[in-house]
Amino acid sequence: MSQSQSETKAETLQRYANDSIYDKPLMERYVLDELKLLRTEQQDLERRMMKEITDRELSVADKSMNYANVTVTYFFYLIAGAASLFALIGWQSLKELRDNTKKVADQQLQDIAEQYEKKFQLLEQDLKRKTRIIAQNNKEIETINEIHNLWLRSQNLQTPEQRIDVYDEILKIRPGDLEALTYKADAAMETREFNWALSLCNRVLELDPSNAHALYQRACAFACLGSEEQAINDLEMALQYTASLRELAAEERDFESLWGNDRFESLVAPID
Repeated sequence: MSQSQSETKAETLQRYANDSIYDKPLMERYVLDELKLLRTEQQDLERRMMKEITDRELSVADKSMNYANVTVTYFFYLIAGAASLFALIGWQSLKELRDNTKKVADQQLQDIAEQYEKKFQLLEQDLKRKTRIIAQNNKEIETINEIHNLWLRSQNLQTPEQRIDVYDEILKIRPGDLEALTYKADAAMETREFNWALSLCNRVLELDPSNAHALYQRACAFACLGSEEQAINDLEMALQYTASLRELAAEERDFESLWGNDRFESLVAPID
């Protein structure tokens, strides 16, 4: 080989060495084969994964079926044991058990119904009682308002006869009203009906012996009728219950016949 041919071959080899690996012969075929191999391995991996997942699902389903089978079997044994126990302790049939259960339930329901019926009766009675009390209270309020209006009306009247008519209306609404009887006796004293005033005061004192106003009015009536000792006795009792009447008694014109009486003067004398 000549020197020129050797140089040409060396240059050729150097050029192939410097070229890219993809420019070498059959390199494209090699890359395609590698890609095909990777795709095949990927498909194999997917098939193995699907097989493992399917196997596990089948295993879980098998365990579930086995558990259900065991549970049903144990439940059947339990029912059979309970039925045998019922037969041993005296239950003859499920019909007898149902009938006895129905009887017990009916009895309990009847007892509960009776209890609630009694409670409802008591509640109804209580409601009726409260309704009656409310109605009575409303009626009493109306009566009180009417009597109050009559008292206000009596204060504006000038003559004792007119006031006596109003007091009679109050006594019609509430018979035996002690305050109305006492003020009526006071009005009777103003009309100089001493015996009538005395009778009214006696009616009040029969029901309320400590009524100071009635005692005072009766003392006035006794004084006007000439019964001085009885008048002083009633006045003394009235002052024991209500000491504020002392000043009124000292200026009372109905006690004019008692002026100068030592006992009377000692009763109405101011207290230091």
